[in-house]
This record gives sequence, C-alpha cells and structure tokens, in this order.
Amino acid sequence: MADAVNGPGKVGDVLLSATGDKAADTKGQISWAIFEWARNPYVLLVTIYIFAPYFSNVVVGDPVRGQAIWGNINGIAGFVIACLAPILGAIADSGGRRKPWLAVFVGVMAPATFLLWWAMPGEAGLSVTSIALLIVIVSIAFAFSEVFHNSMLPSVAPNERIGFLSGLGLALGNAGGLLILCFMLYAFMLPGRVDWSFIPDKALFGIDAAAHENSRIAGPIAGIWFFLFALPLMFFTPDRIRKTGPGMLQSVREGGRRVVKTVRQLKHYRNVATYLIARMFYNDGQTAILVFGGVYAAGVFRWDALTLTIYGIVLSIFAVGGGFFGGWLDDRFGSKVAILISIGGTALGVLLAVSITPNELFFFVPWDVNAPPVWDLPFFATVPELLYVGVVIIVAICITAAYANSRTMLARLAPASKMSEFFGLYALSGTATAFLGPALVGIATAVFHSQRVGFASVLLLLGIGLALILLVKEERAEAAE
Repeated sequence: MADAVNGPGKVGDVLLSATGDKAADTKGQISWAIFEWARNPYVLLVTIYIFAPYFSNVVVGDPVRGQAIWGNINGIAGFVIACLAPILGAIADSGGRRKPWLAVFVGVMAPATFLLWWAMPGEAGLSVTSIALLIVIVSIAFAFSEVFHNSMLPSVAPNERIGFLSGLGLALGNAGGLLILCFMLYAFMLPGRVDWSFIPDKALFGIDAAAHENSRIAGPIAGIWFFLFALPLMFFTPDRIRKTGPGMLQSVREGGRRVVKTVRQLKHYRNVATYLIARMFYNDGQTAILVFGGVYAAGVFRWDALTLTIYGIVLSIFAVGGGFFGGWLDDRFGSKVAILISIGGTALGVLLAVSITPNELFFFVPWDVNAPPVWDLPFFATVPELLYVGVVIIVAICITAAYANSRTMLARLAPASKMSEFFGLYALSGTATAFLGPALVGIATAVFHSQRVGFASVLLLLGIGLALILLVKEERAEAAE
C-alpha cells in the first residue's frame, strides 16, 4: 500500500522534487548550486575582463581586427549552440540521465581552456585559428553544460525551494568570479604597479607580465577551477536514473523527433512560447548591457584597464547579492512578478546610467569637470564616476536577479516530462538573436554619433520583453502527446 501524502511535496518520509521524483538532500542541492561557482569564473576571466582583450590587442595585434575576429568566434559558437541545444535537451529527456553529459562537457572544457596558456603574442605558440577553435569548443561546451545543469533543477529541489536554489547558484557563481578577479588583481596585476605594503613586489609564481603571462594564466586558472568545483555535483547530486531506456543512437533519433514535434506543437505551448520570446528580447538587452557597459564607461569617463578591473570586482560583489535578491523575490512574489521587478530595475538603472557624464548629472544638472577629486585613489575620483558606479551596481543586482528568476520561471512553466527539451529551447531563446542587442547599440551609436544614445537603445529591448511578460501566465503546461 502506498504511503499517505503527509504534506505538500512529501510522500511518507520522502521529500519530493518539483517533478515528483525524490528530491536531493541538502548536500546534493548545494552541490548542484556549486556547479555555478565552477562555471562562472570562465566568463569573467576569458570572455570579459582578461583573455578577450589580450587576444584582441596582443595576440591579433590589431584591436579592430581582433574585435572582429572575436565577434566571429562567438558568432560561430552561437550558431552551433542555437542549432543543437534543443536537440541535446530532448536527448537528455529521452535518455534520462544528465550527469554523464555534464561529465563530457567538463572533460572537454577544462583542458581546452587550459591550453589557452599557449596563446602567445605574435602566434609564437598557438595560431589565431587554433585559439579560435579552442574558444568555439569551450563556448559550445559551456552553453551545453548550462542546458543540462539547468534541467536538473526541478528534479533536484522541492517546488518551494527552486527559487532559492536557483538564486543560490547565481550568487555562488558571482562569488567565485569575484574571488578569482581579486586573486588575479593581487597576484598578477598590481605587483610592480603600486607600492602598497600588502601587494607583492613581483607577480607570484614567477609570472612574467612583460611576456603577458599574467593574461595567459587566465585560461589555466579557469580550466582547473572548473574541473575541481564540478566534482561535488558529480559525487553528491543525484541524477535521474531509468532502469531501462533507449541506447545513444536511438536517443539521438528520438531527441530530434521530439524537438520537431515540440516546435510543431508550440501552439499548444503558447504560454511557454510567449515567455521564451519575451525572455529572448530582454536577455538580448541584458547581454548588450554586459558587453557594452565597460566600453561605454571607458569611453565616457576615460577609464584605464586598472579602473575597469576594479569596476568588474565591484559589480561582482553586488551581483552576488543579486542572486539572493532574485531568489527572495521569486519565493516571495512568484517568478512573473520577480521578473517584472528585476527587468524593470535593470531598465531604470540603464536610464540613470546614461544620464551621467563627466559634466552632467541626471541629464539636467551641470557639473564642473575641473572640480577637485573626491580622493587620491587612482580610480572613481569624481562625483559623476561614483554616481555612475552606484547606479550600475543597481543594474548588476537586477541583471543577476533576472537570470535567476528567468531560469526558475521556465522550471515552473515547462511540462515536467519535457524539462530538458524546453531548457534547450530556453538556451535557443538566449542565443538565436544574440546579435540583436550589440547590433542595435552599434547602429544607434553610428546614426546618432553618440555613445549615450547607443547604450540607451537597449531600453527598447528591455521594454519589449517587459510588455510580453505581462501576457504570460505563471502555470505549468501539460505535455502534448
């Protein structure tokens, strides 16, 4: 005789997950969240702050050509991801288990990232083509690991904890990135640049800044970090296991058929489709903010590399809080209201950010550019800069919260039996039009000859996403047969 239901999400002494499976224990849930801690430093070290500008300016040797090559690399990776992510998600739903796939992606990404150490100036080590191939491979593995990791969430946590756990993962990811950035600053960037007593006189471990080893080390550090901190999920987070199931080739064929069938049935999943389209627009806006936020600040305030690195550290600190803030919003008000608040806060922050320049505050208040600095530190020395940083902190918190809320929203909307498949479509909605935000900013900047107008154009994408979210109902769809 079956055990009686003793409360919501519980049968007998067994705590049930949002999909009705046995939920992971606390260690398993936290290990799931730690995977974000493992993944996120790659983004900060390689794709944003250290390796990407090094590749563009030093390895390629021409910032304009280097930026074009970097854009092509990410475009190729994005195309592959857009084509395959939904199919891989469907394969996971057919085959059941997710951790073997995650193990493959970790096994590809960690060594490929480590190899970036040999990305030397003037192609003395790896060629530009080889580096580009490595980045494409790592980017694809990174995105696919996100699909399978996200799809585990509703089968790992009870329904009432998925918001918190999603936010915890984002918070830990940003915390890991923050720790790595601070270490890079202390160990490799500041030595020899400042005479502070607590900073080493020379870079640690014999790293030679003149040979750009302080930039090249970003790859090995990200790769080792990813491998080590992926282990808790592999050991402690339970996977969904089926005693019987199709083989690999059959799973591939079945997965492809499931994707085609799901796309054809999107009319049945109209509510989920509306959400994915909304997310596509506001996610493109968020991506553009991340890509151009530093570029805008550097152009308007003439920030140097040291200032931009500290800027990244400051934003990472507050982004950690954004993960918890997003989880609290989601559990307190529901995913839809949480998204409206987080995206609305992002839009307000961007509007305030573009209202500040070295000679103007909030569009209308003039400021004397010759006013004395507020302190002697070599960064954020003026009132407009400090106000700008304060405003962008709000943006960082809200963007991180929005990422957590968005993931949780899909976990609440998608049919439980098609969770990985819909997280594949979720990844597709985040990559299919990833060019839209950067293109909009570039066109607006060129047409109006203004960085301010160009950066502000992301408000259009955020606004469209917000309007579409209002049409979404927060209810789980039934699987179409």
